[in-house]
Amino acid sequence: MVAEAAAAALLALWLVLRGLSRSHEMSADKASSPPPPVDPGTDWAPAIAFGVLTLVVACLAVVLLRDRWHWAGGMQAVVAVALGAAVLASVVEESSRTPPEPAPTWNSPPCRSGGDNGECARSGG
Repeated sequence: MVAEAAAAALLALWLVLRGLSRSHEMSADKASSPPPPVDPGTDWAPAIAFGVLTLVVACLAVVLLRDRWHWAGGMQAVVAVALGAAVLASVVEESSRTPPEPAPTWNSPPCRSGGDNGECARSGG
């Protein structure tokens, strides 16, 4: 259990430092490069990293249960299920996001009858 906590702490530290270096690179390159795209896409590295940690914990749980360490293996299995559920929930939430609708580019012609917009829309022009 201590080894998994240390691995999780190192993983979290790596992800934080990775995020800081990415934000620093973006701010340093602003003057010399074109602007970044509006939606750069999803960064799946944290989900993959925590998925790998989940697999390591699950494998350790299987090894402990096979060696008849029922309490330790059971706790590892519970931790693996909790980590797996958290990873799956974050992946499902991230993939279900829809990009914002683009602004309409077509402008309707002005109403020639002198009425309001609702009257123009009902008359077809």
